[in-house]
Amino acid sequence: MDYLPIFIKLQQQVCWVIGGGTIAARKASLLLEAGATVTVIAPLVKDEMARLIEQGQCQWIEQSFSDVDLNALTKPKLIIAATDDRDTNKAVYQWGESAGILVNVADQTDLCRFILPAIIDRAPLTIALSTGGRSPVLARILKARLEALIPAGFGRITELLGQFRDKVKASLPTVEKRKDFWEETLTPSLIEQSLQGDLDGAAQQIQQQLTQTAQNQQAITTRGEVYLIGAGPGDPELLTLKAQRFLQQADVVVYDKLVAPEIVNLARREAERIFVGKSRGNHTLPQEQINQRLVELAKQGLKVARLKGGDPYVFGRGGEEMATLQQQGIRATVIPGITAAVGCAASSGIPLTHRDYAKSVSFITGHKKAGDFEEVDYGRLADAGDTMVFYMGLHNAPKIRTGLLDKDMAADTPVALIENGTCPNQKVWITDLQNFPDTILEKNVQSPALIVIGDVIKARVSTVSAA
Repeated sequence: MDYLPIFIKLQQQVCWVIGGGTIAARKASLLLEAGATVTVIAPLVKDEMARLIEQGQCQWIEQSFSDVDLNALTKPKLIIAATDDRDTNKAVYQWGESAGILVNVADQTDLCRFILPAIIDRAPLTIALSTGGRSPVLARILKARLEALIPAGFGRITELLGQFRDKVKASLPTVEKRKDFWEETLTPSLIEQSLQGDLDGAAQQIQQQLTQTAQNQQAITTRGEVYLIGAGPGDPELLTLKAQRFLQQADVVVYDKLVAPEIVNLARREAERIFVGKSRGNHTLPQEQINQRLVELAKQGLKVARLKGGDPYVFGRGGEEMATLQQQGIRATVIPGITAAVGCAASSGIPLTHRDYAKSVSFITGHKKAGDFEEVDYGRLADAGDTMVFYMGLHNAPKIRTGLLDKDMAADTPVALIENGTCPNQKVWITDLQNFPDTILEKNVQSPALIVIGDVIKARVSTVSAA
């Protein structure tokens, strides 16, 4: 370890900034954000620093460092030098070393007793990231990734938890019991509730759990919950940040056939994987048994990630699973995903809506519920002029063609067949309404595949060549 990462409390503490340029101003602003009292030592100051001084945020000593009677000044807690003169920077470092004061010289790690990390500010939560001065650019890149993974609302959560710190300490006598309490209480769903702004509801849940735990000083009763997670249309990079965050908290992952292995593997290594994928005529588990399995796992106190291709509520039967979970009193959270129609059409260069061709879009299932006869309203679809996207429609392609042609839709209406949309092995075939069932047979189009019907396909020519 090159540097010990520590956090210094600087409220109302004197700090010096040597230099009056842009970099010095940024360092001064950082110290001000930490509550420090900043003294600037520089013969001249530029725009940003001048504004800080004019606003009364910094005291300015209008001299070069070598001309200042340093012993007459209040001794600082730390010093940051940000001049463009190496000799001055070296003199600052040497003086600080002799006085026992921490010194940082911007962009000169050999003249630093401490370094400033990249900071992710979710006050009061603060995350610091450093490469030991070797690559500030890499630190910024990593910071950007972490910024995306940690929503701004985590500051509110941290503040809320701080309000319970003394209560928990008073109610639970040992460090181990307090640790167990927080590990069981800080579930992804509670965190999400707080991120969405329901701090009162989250506080009530924490208090209820604390009361229950304090009354029973034995083992904490673990409460299971289920996350219905939309895994997107196939490309692992289209998984949402929220979905990834919930997935990494799961004890068990229950996943479908259409979920990419790379997404399943984002779960913790220790998490159990349960495959429940279905295909035409081959159901690993009937839906009712999947619903019951989710209930059983949650009642064991497990955090269950139910991974579903696309979006859980778009032909994913997520609504049925949610209803079962609610009936059993199990807490469940839905994490939306990019539905296949949106992802696959965009990756194929097809706009689902276009001002010249279609102002609306319809998503239609081409797969009937077992035991029922569900007829598509082809007349409404033909009259509306919508873009149509048929999910699971390969087997019923002849019926879709006949239904639309019988309602006077033009035989030359463009049709796109998208196989493995958004994935590296994506294939796209452009045909028309009259011929697309034959194209499916000729090209041996395989599931998963979408059927897109409508004039918007004409807009594809200008952006993506036909496969």
